[in-house]
Amino acid sequence: MNGDLLRQVDALSREKGIDKESVFRALEMGLTTAARKRVGPGRPVEAKLDRMNGQLTYFERWRVVDEVEFPDEELELDAALAISDAAEVGGEVHKVITVTSLGKDLGRIEAQTVKQVLLQRVREAERDRVVSDFTPRIGEVVTGVVKRVDHRGIMVDIGRIEAIVEPDDLIPRDSFRQGDRIRALIARVKRTQKGPQIFLSRTHNNFLVRLYEMEVPEIREGFVQIKAVARDPGRRAKMAVFTPERGIDPIGACIGPRGSRVQAVVGELQGERIDIIEWSGDAAAFVLNAMAPAEVVKVVVDEDEHAMEVVVTEEQYPIAIGRGGQNVNLASKLTGWRLDVLTEDEAVAQQEEEIGTMIQTFIDALQVDEELALVLVEEGFHTIEEIAYVPMEEMMAIEGMEEEIASELRNRARDFLLVDALRREEKLRDLGVAPALIEMEGMTEEVAVAVGQAGVKDVDDLAELAVDELMEMVPGMKRAQASRLIMKARESWFTEDERGQEEEAAQS
Repeated sequence: MNGDLLRQVDALSREKGIDKESVFRALEMGLTTAARKRVGPGRPVEAKLDRMNGQLTYFERWRVVDEVEFPDEELELDAALAISDAAEVGGEVHKVITVTSLGKDLGRIEAQTVKQVLLQRVREAERDRVVSDFTPRIGEVVTGVVKRVDHRGIMVDIGRIEAIVEPDDLIPRDSFRQGDRIRALIARVKRTQKGPQIFLSRTHNNFLVRLYEMEVPEIREGFVQIKAVARDPGRRAKMAVFTPERGIDPIGACIGPRGSRVQAVVGELQGERIDIIEWSGDAAAFVLNAMAPAEVVKVVVDEDEHAMEVVVTEEQYPIAIGRGGQNVNLASKLTGWRLDVLTEDEAVAQQEEEIGTMIQTFIDALQVDEELALVLVEEGFHTIEEIAYVPMEEMMAIEGMEEEIASELRNRARDFLLVDALRREEKLRDLGVAPALIEMEGMTEEVAVAVGQAGVKDVDDLAELAVDELMEMVPGMKRAQASRLIMKARESWFTEDERGQEEEAAQS
């Protein structure tokens, strides 16, 4: 049996790609289980296989203790010394036992156990090997053969295992039949009850990236970098490229002679149109490039909201938006900024409305005429707070401004803010808004009054709101601010990981 066993282990190891030690351990586990069933409880029998000659040895493993609590596993020191002179409390002693002492039928049990354990453990080892082999390969493109197509997707033979391309991971125009060759990205590896499953994707952004790496030597060699990708799979994509090397045109390198490189990728992606643009570390410049082919007049950056207003001519507006909003949506995903497209007329009207609101605010709060209010706006003052606390030197820098008038404006602004704060405090008390809501991080008195008037009295009430509901209660509130307030109110609901997922959902 010894020689046969070693040959079986060797053959199994080579055939299944499993290391011999894993096979030996699996056999020892099965033989140990069989032996313990034979001898019954009370004897901690274990099996050991010699890796060199296949010799099988059984022994009892005992823990040495001062006082026995688990008689099936422990021996007192005196009993242990009878087995080994080196026994000591806290250690172990091994007592070798003969095969015959386990019963005359153990040989048959061994044979059955070898067969059963090998089948079970080989399957487990193969599953572990698949996970260990393919997990590091996530993000790699593989080519396989379609084995079958059904409602679950496409089953693909990629060598030692079948992978699946689910319907959502297929490009809309994809059409594959049994026997066709298919190329896709290894997107994820997942353990399931039936074993490990390899999921492939043709819609993942990195599939486009890997295809370009294959086609463009400058990308493979690191001269050209792909900085960002956004896709509407099978229809359109935007890819931002950059090179630190002088003398290399990153866009031209990706297009290739007569468009050969881009056409090779477009063909694999079922005609997906790819806009290749130059990446820029300047956010506004990057957005200008990302909006191509639309020509942008200007962008207005709102750092606080991480948003930009993109201003275009009336003629360029349909191009900037794209069919179904495709162009601006892809540009937004590519750059990571929220983009609002306006025509020049809309931008002018919006600016005039904002200026008119500021002028009226200054007229009402500071008791000045429209001419002076307009001067303040034109000089860059947008809020009462700015006038109240700006250094006197800045006020005096306004052409024609007298010190007495500047001082009076500052005093009126501070008086207005004080009275307004007292009025809001009284209003909050009358509304019954909880102090915890007023003092919540990110909350302002103006917002607290607005939500209080809408019936939101405490933090829990705020947490129950949707972002759109809060924006409706507070005119002029931006989505990002509303999202931050609601997530702050909901902090006690979530663990750290859950909170991050909820924030992403609220922002989308």
